[in-house]
Amino acid sequence: MRTVRSVADLRAALAGPRRDGRTIGLVPTMGALHQGHLSLVRRARADTDVVVVSLFVNPAQFAPTEDLAAYPRDEARDAELAEKAGADLLFAPPVDEVYPPGFATTVRVGGVSEPLEGAQRGASHFDGVATVVTKLLNMAGPDVAYFGQKDAQQAAVVRRVVRDLDLPVRIEVCPTVREPDGLAMSSRNAYLTADERARAVALKHALDAARAAVEQGERDAAAVASAAAAPMRALDVEPEYLALVDPESFLPVDSIDRDVLVAVAARVGKARLIDNATIRRAR
Repeated sequence: MRTVRSVADLRAALAGPRRDGRTIGLVPTMGALHQGHLSLVRRARADTDVVVVSLFVNPAQFAPTEDLAAYPRDEARDAELAEKAGADLLFAPPVDEVYPPGFATTVRVGGVSEPLEGAQRGASHFDGVATVVTKLLNMAGPDVAYFGQKDAQQAAVVRRVVRDLDLPVRIEVCPTVREPDGLAMSSRNAYLTADERARAVALKHALDAARAAVEQGERDAAAVASAAAAPMRALDVEPEYLALVDPESFLPVDSIDRDVLVAVAARVGKARLIDNATIRRAR
């Protein structure tokens, strides 16, 4: 695996494979790789001829009060893991390569970016996500880009960018990878103490309780949300939001009469965790 740090070097490395008609897969990451990221790399390896993993902690998607400075960084470890999972190229640019002096352009997605994470983290969060992903797609020019279902709203924002801006790339959203007890894998899990780690499964318990309520016949969204909140509070975890939403628009639903996404966010100690699950309408 080769590491490149400039857009010019990335494009030069991909020029030959592209000219030969080989397919290119991109896995955008902020590093601190875990098995969730590596599952995306392995999927890209299975689907495409050349696999690019980007490694860039994007300052534009962090609010001033968030954990940019503390966000875990270990490029050597990430490079080793990415290579073992099947990456051909690691694109690890410095900040001024992505945002050069005088950078003044923002990609903003209305609608789907506004509720849930957008409301909690501010409009600048998804502006930063949409902008950096647009840049990465333009820098690498992949045939396919891979994202995880854990960040379902982010994936929806990216799909909207690709659709609205006619970007020639297919977006694949792959299943959330979980620890044996159900906790969704996340780089921020590293912040959890042993006690907090035991309580963090509250988010998965909430999703399980929501699904169980629907399986038992409950169709009122508010009642399902109430059932989901109970196991969180039993573990002394207060949700920032626990919402049943349309999986495309992320607008709230009143009843379970279609496929619904249950989305949850909560702080456990220093870590802010998110998770989600789709409840399929019986057909």
